[in-house]
Amino acid sequence: MAVTGTTSGKDEGEGGGAGGGSGGDGGAPGAEPGAGPGGSAAWGLLLPVREAPPRQRGRALQTGLREAVRSGRLAPGARLPSSRELAADLGVSRGLVTEAYEQLTAEGYLTSSRGSGTWVGDAARDAPAGAPPAGERTAAPAVDFRPGSPDPALFPRAAWAAAHRRALAGLPHHALGYPDPRGLPELRSAVAALLTRRRGVAADPGRVVICSGVAQAMTLLALTLDGRGGQTVAVESPGSFEHAALFAAAGLRTVPVGLDTEGLLPADLAASGARAAVLTPSHQFPSGISYSAARRSALLAWARDADGLLVEDDYDGDFRYDRAPVGALQGLDPRRVAYTGSVSKSLAPGLRLGWLVAPDDLAGEIVERKRTMDLGHPVLDQALLADFVARGEYDRQLRRCGRAYRQRRDVLLRALAEHIGGTEVTGIAAGLHVIASLPPRCGPQERLLARAARAGVAVRPLSDYLPPRPSSPLPQSDGGNDGRVRLVLGYAHLTPNRIAYGVRLLAGAARHP
Repeated sequence: MAVTGTTSGKDEGEGGGAGGGSGGDGGAPGAEPGAGPGGSAAWGLLLPVREAPPRQRGRALQTGLREAVRSGRLAPGARLPSSRELAADLGVSRGLVTEAYEQLTAEGYLTSSRGSGTWVGDAARDAPAGAPPAGERTAAPAVDFRPGSPDPALFPRAAWAAAHRRALAGLPHHALGYPDPRGLPELRSAVAALLTRRRGVAADPGRVVICSGVAQAMTLLALTLDGRGGQTVAVESPGSFEHAALFAAAGLRTVPVGLDTEGLLPADLAASGARAAVLTPSHQFPSGISYSAARRSALLAWARDADGLLVEDDYDGDFRYDRAPVGALQGLDPRRVAYTGSVSKSLAPGLRLGWLVAPDDLAGEIVERKRTMDLGHPVLDQALLADFVARGEYDRQLRRCGRAYRQRRDVLLRALAEHIGGTEVTGIAAGLHVIASLPPRCGPQERLLARAARAGVAVRPLSDYLPPRPSSPLPQSDGGNDGRVRLVLGYAHLTPNRIAYGVRLLAGAARHP
């Protein structure tokens, strides 16, 4: 195959023959395949066309030409052989080549003009080589104690598959159209009953909105508040990275408000100027405390006096190991609390299934924003979850996860006591993480983190969840005034053996300079 023009990369010029248009015969007579120093490079990409099954040769030719153009082996301005010449070189029909030329011309890879030939266009560019996308891990640690993940191995595949079959068989044809933006009625009813029974939420199906996890629920609330002129939202400090990021992305200003051992500080919240606050009252992330009854009452009084809104993220409220879980804050005043939750910790984050129980005065606007955002959540996923909840499978899954996570928490505490004596674990016996305050001899923090990383242990300090400036009475640095290093250790995604092994590695890192 002969082409003319210049190439990029290692190949220099594309010397040799000239070609006609997609149906023309203007190529140099007798041109050999790969003629010219650049032609051989482009020819190599088209060799698989000869070896492809007859019915796949057209696709193989188009793919080869695209790659040659993207990579620069066929450089912008290079003239391609005539369809007759290329067909003869490749041993394919002329119509197949003509079709490939026409398709790539329509896509912008090639340009052609009747009577003057087919040329490589200048629109295509190869994907740049470089660093992996943000957030992509290049090397996995031996043991990862960073919090936030459940164990995907506990996902109930058999029960989920059975529910999928039942849901698909039972969906009427009309249900496969655009759904109600609030969600399927049967799922909203199932979720409302579940939340009322297990979490003490005042939920009715009309105020339940099915979302793509808590992240979308927060985004819907943020957009609604922004549309009403809300400018400032308070977030817990220390607190979740995502809360501040989601509200800031919607155009709202976020301010950190500190905590004490009972919860968010009401006086600081009142002084912040915020009209909304995001809370994790059942099991605060990351400190591990549960808001006291008195603090819950004080925050509700603030919301009533300030005409404000409390946004409750009940991210792992079902998992309490020493007693029954404390009920949701929303049950005390549904008009002042928006409740959010999901199956991310109980089933799997990748399912992207969650819910928002909206106050009456916000529900209509939230539903309209949900409609314009995505035209409704996937119908089959909703029908599947509705079946899963209605048949009691979700309750069984919660019990299964609760037993496993309690065992893993116990293993972590025993391993810390055995291998890093003097470690204090704080927070209630709940959820998927603990706060471990290592003795001063293990610090300072930066040196411990570096040694742990070299040992293959990924950990996250409590200080990572604090804003740049101090704003919380809780310990904020590598030990506050007592010199302790405080780590937020996630354990739910690790097997008991990996937990014990990871603590031994961490202990070794703490002992050696």
